[in-house]
Amino acid sequence: MQSPISGKEMKLTKERRSIDFRKETFEVVFHYYKCEDSGEQFTTTALDEVNMNQVYNQYRDRFNIPFPDEIIRIREKYGLSAAKMSEVLGFGVNSYRQYEAGEMPSVANAKLIQMVYEPKNFIEMVELCTTIDDKTKAKLIQKARLLAEEKKRNIFNLNFKEYLLGNHLADIYSGYRNPNFEKLTEMVIYFSEKLSPFKTKMNKLLFYADFLMFKQSCFSISGVRYKAIDMGPVPNNFQSIFEYLANKNEIDISTTEFPQGYTGEKFIAREERPFNPDLFTENELNTLEKVATVFKDTSTIDIIKLSHLEEAWKNNEKGKSVISYEYAFELNQI
Repeated sequence: MQSPISGKEMKLTKERRSIDFRKETFEVVFHYYKCEDSGEQFTTTALDEVNMNQVYNQYRDRFNIPFPDEIIRIREKYGLSAAKMSEVLGFGVNSYRQYEAGEMPSVANAKLIQMVYEPKNFIEMVELCTTIDDKTKAKLIQKARLLAEEKKRNIFNLNFKEYLLGNHLADIYSGYRNPNFEKLTEMVIYFSEKLSPFKTKMNKLLFYADFLMFKQSCFSISGVRYKAIDMGPVPNNFQSIFEYLANKNEIDISTTEFPQGYTGEKFIAREERPFNPDLFTENELNTLEKVATVFKDTSTIDIIKLSHLEEAWKNNEKGKSVISYEYAFELNQI
C-alpha cells in the first residue's frame, strides 16, 4: 500500500494492542501500514476486519457466545427461515438473520440459541410460542422428534467423530471454529485430487490451508487443532482420522516401498468420490487453491523443512501443547 502522504510504499506492521468492546478489554495483534516519513498509520477495510474479528472472537470465547456458522447450522437443522427462528425464540423479526451475518448477540440471546440445539429444548420453545399456529407447531415438533431419533441411531458415529476431532467449543486453538469433520474430509479429498500427496505432506497442506485462512479472516476452515511433531505441524489424531476416511472409502491410501528401507502412504482420490465445493465459502476455496498451487511441486522433505521455518512449529516443537492459531499472523512460507 502506498502512503497518501509521501507516495512511497508502506510496510505492513503488527503490534500488540488493547481494544475495548462492551466494557471488556482484549489484547489483539493489531495490523496497520505505517508511513515512515510522516509516522502516520493507515489501515484498509481488510485489516480493520482482521483487527476487529480478533476482538469479537475473544468476546464470543469469553462469554460462550456461538459463532455465526454455528448459529446458521442450528437454524438449518430444523429447516426454518431466520425470521421464523426469531419468532420461535421470541427475538425481533430480523435478529436471527443479523446474528447469522455476524452481529453479536446478547449473552441471554446466545444462551437461547445454544439451548435449542437440543431437539427437546427446541420443542419446548415451539410449544411456548404464542404467535405460531397449531399446524406449524405440529410440523416443527415432528421435525425435532425425527432429529432426536436420528441422533440416537447415529450416536456411535457422532461420538467417534467427536473423539477424532474433539468436542471442544470454538477457541483460538481451533481457529474460532467448531470442529467440522465434513469440511476436513473434503479438504483431504481436495488435496488428494490435486496433488496425490504422501501422508506427511498432506498434514502440512491441511495446516497451511487452515492457518492461511485464519491469517486472512481470523477463522480457520476446519476447526481442527494442530500439534508440532518432528515432521512439522499435524492435526491432532491425524493417523486415526486418515484411517477412518480410508475405511469409509472417502479416499484410498496406497503404500509405497522406498529403497532406503522405509514406506510412504500416498493419498489417492477415488473417482466415485469427488470433492464437494458446496461446503466452502469462496474465500475458503481460494485458500485451498492457493495452498495447492504454492506447494504443487514441493517435495515431502522440502515442505517439512519449510514448515520448520514457521513460528508455529519452532515455538511448539516439543508437541506437548496445541498450536495457537495466533501464529498464523507469523506465517512466512506462503
